[in-house]
Amino acid sequence: MSRHKKTIAIGAGVLVLGAGGAAIANATGVIGEDENETEAPITGSALEQAKAAALAETGEGTVSGTEVGDEESKYEVEVTLDNGDERDVQLDESFNVVGGETDEAGEEEQGDE
Repeated sequence: MSRHKKTIAIGAGVLVLGAGGAAIANATGVIGEDENETEAPITGSALEQAKAAALAETGEGTVSGTEVGDEESKYEVEVTLDNGDERDVQLDESFNVVGGETDEAGEEEQGDE
């Protein structure tokens, strides 16, 4: 094989590996440096169970976001309360409430600028 053909073959291989790695990173939610770009939403029957548990905890509001594998728990459900406050409800793998935090309406999350 000539040097030119080897260079082309190696270049093509690098492109294929790079594209494959990017596809894997995108599919697993591991992309970018911003922590918000790595969040995977809750899906399927787990989503319905998580929503029900979070709304039972808050007693009101609308689910406005979910996340699997949050740094604080197995599941995180963000509920926007009727007064505009946002409550993050932390759930374990059995959908039991293990924590939570409320951000008042208009308050930026810590670390956001």
